[in-house]
Amino acid sequence: MPDNQTMPDTAAGTETGTPSVLFVCVKNGGKSQMAAGLMRKAAGDAVAVYSAGTKPGAAVNGLSAESLAEVGVDITGETPKPIDPELLSRVDLVVTLGREAVVETPDGVALVNWDTDEPSDRGIDGIERMRLVRDDIAARVTALAAELTAR
Repeated sequence: MPDNQTMPDTAAGTETGTPSVLFVCVKNGGKSQMAAGLMRKAAGDAVAVYSAGTKPGAAVNGLSAESLAEVGVDITGETPKPIDPELLSRVDLVVTLGREAVVETPDGVALVNWDTDEPSDRGIDGIERMRLVRDDIAARVTALAAELTAR
């Protein structure tokens, strides 16, 4: 798992035995939606995947959706949503994307922050920015999917 953190051996989450992950960013319109879509592609039904925002926006970021469509992931039907406290209490892992999304997890729910690449800090914007963000998140999701499905 990225950032040198590991999942606990005993998961507090799902009763089905299927590992579960909640991806969170601030607006739930870009990075967390991208991570959720990429995880669904990488793990299929082997991982229960959710996304939410600490302050959800109105719509999915069009450039995020476009960059994912380039790799065969469709998030155009998704809508930003707030964190559901009941869901938060039963997932195995919460992954925050970026430093601005702050989530307090209940006891037994693992929390990891992915300090994702921010190409705009280097003057890269538009679809090229989203492709770089997508590729960074995709690499992290691939590693996490392998870990979660190996259990």
